[in-house]
Amino acid sequence: MAVFFYNIFLWLYVTGVRIAAVWNSKAKKWLKGRKGIFNDIRSAIDPTSGVIWIHCSSLGEFEQGRPVIEKLKELRPNFKFLVTFFSPSGYEVKKNYAGADHIFYLPMDSRNNAKSFLDLVNPSLAIFIKYDYWYFYLSEIRKRKTNCLLISAVFRNDQFFFKWYGSLHRAMLRCFTKIFVQDAESKALLETISINHATISGDTRFDTVSDIAQKFERIPAIENFIGTARCIVAGSTWKEDEEMLQKAFLELSDNDIKLIIAPHEIHPASLNNVKKHFPESVRFSELSGIAQQRASPVLIMDNIGMLSRLYKYGDIAYVGGGFTRDGVHNVLEAAVYAKPVVFGRNYKKYQEAIDLLDHEGAKTFSDSEELYQILSTLLNDEDDYRLKCQASRTYVEKNVGATQKILNYIEENRLLTS
Repeated sequence: MAVFFYNIFLWLYVTGVRIAAVWNSKAKKWLKGRKGIFNDIRSAIDPTSGVIWIHCSSLGEFEQGRPVIEKLKELRPNFKFLVTFFSPSGYEVKKNYAGADHIFYLPMDSRNNAKSFLDLVNPSLAIFIKYDYWYFYLSEIRKRKTNCLLISAVFRNDQFFFKWYGSLHRAMLRCFTKIFVQDAESKALLETISINHATISGDTRFDTVSDIAQKFERIPAIENFIGTARCIVAGSTWKEDEEMLQKAFLELSDNDIKLIIAPHEIHPASLNNVKKHFPESVRFSELSGIAQQRASPVLIMDNIGMLSRLYKYGDIAYVGGGFTRDGVHNVLEAAVYAKPVVFGRNYKKYQEAIDLLDHEGAKTFSDSEELYQILSTLLNDEDDYRLKCQASRTYVEKNVGATQKILNYIEENRLLTS
């Protein structure tokens, strides 16, 4: 019965995407990317070559999986690495990622699609990042006795797994050879439903941000824009964040403070909205000479791919999303540079944000006046500022190492024998 309703869900999902594709570009890409997908996979992959398959829902999950992919590739260069995405927001950004031999959309889940995909790929090892559970894929993996890992997983008691009607989801968890969870609470929750093959490894994103920070590449145009001024870097902002920042930044009224805004979306409407809030701003693509770069107090980033480096240039990091339904974005990208992190009130689904607050490396706020008070204190109280910088640094450093735990398990249990 559960499988019957699951099939109805899959049909409704695809139908909804087809309808939305009439006006929604993301839905259109979702469909287009899967057109002829099996022929593309058949042409690209030799199923006898030894394939390690890594599946990510979207871009955030890819970044969690990246350190495992790259370290595993160093250890097993003879294997081919296949990365699949469910969402266009992951695939479109990473379709040219050099660390994988093959990158595809994951065909929509179904009994036939799962069988066809696994026939064509024949993975020696499958790794799912954090979530994006698909019943037919996981069941077929288990049927073939293929080793399958779930890494960087987090569980909450409001999820389907822990409800009386969650039998199908519990069955999916039993398909994994091993589950690596981020925290003790997740492991304890799994044990309440007799899932006892989980291990606490931590969050691989700590390894990702640590690696990015160690390989930091300068951005001369940003250095010229900041000059000797102090700087607030606001990343992954939405309109609610920009409204808060506008009011707080105006109150600071200090000519020696600059603001860099990297909006979550960079389509023309979003960029124009930021410009309305900050009429004296300049876009990154418009920067020319050093004089112009230093003339404006506000810089709007109209490209992607720089945010993880931008945070290094800020004295304070503002992480957006705290006033949206989905919640605050990646605070670790900022904390790794030993910066005080500030974000909005919707953060409670994100353990790293909670932990950073507990360690006093971050502050949260509910309105623009609170934001102003926090920024003002950080800019004027040197002792408080230094303590928060050190707290951020310590928090990240003590949580690095999840990737190595996963690799040790793969090696010690000989999951890849060739």
